Amino acid sequence: MKYSILVAMLFSVSTLLGADKVQTVDTTVIEQTNAELAKVRAEVAAAKEEAAEATAQANEAKKESKRAVEELAVAKAEREEELAAAAAKEEVLKKNRTMHISVIGQGVAPMNTSSPAQAYALAKRAAIADAYRAIAEKVKGVRIDGQDTIKNMMVQRSTVRTYVQAMVKNADIVETTFKEGLCEVEMEILISHSDFAD
Repeated sequence: MKYSILVAMLFSVSTLLGADKVQTVDTTVIEQTNAELAKVRAEVAAAKEEAAEATAQANEAKKESKRAVEELAVAKAEREEELAAAAAKEEVLKKNRTMHISVIGQGVAPMNTSSPAQAYALAKRAAIADAYRAIAEKVKGVRIDGQDTIKNMMVQRSTVRTYVQAMVKNADIVETTFKEGLCEVEMEILISHSDFAD
């Protein structure tokens, strides 16, 4: 009986000592787990801060982009207004309307003519041709070709050619003046939108 009490006491003491060890081990594991959990929480908080900063930067970039788009839209509207104002100033041929074009052509009498009448006739012919050219330029526009020849960093030859090709119909000579070998012919034409339908 003595021995059984002693064995029971030893067993209870060993149980108590073992329980302390288990509690110590459990406390260490809990402390490690709490430290890891705190570390993970800190990382999550840092990631949240980075995400919030990235979101703020994205929102700022979005605002800048929106501002740039608005500025571009304003600039585009201003440019369209400028073009509309320029078009309003410029005479444009509209449907069911006519446009009056008036030009002056010039021609010079050649020096080696047999009579003053021949000089006048040739100068007038040149002035009429010049007036037709001027009308064609106004109606159809002018094609310009330029060419420069450069050698040793110096311009050797520079040529500019202008071309105009148009059919001019129903042009009227308004007035012809001849003075000191120069003939001037004022020519006018009325054109309508239907003339350009083809």
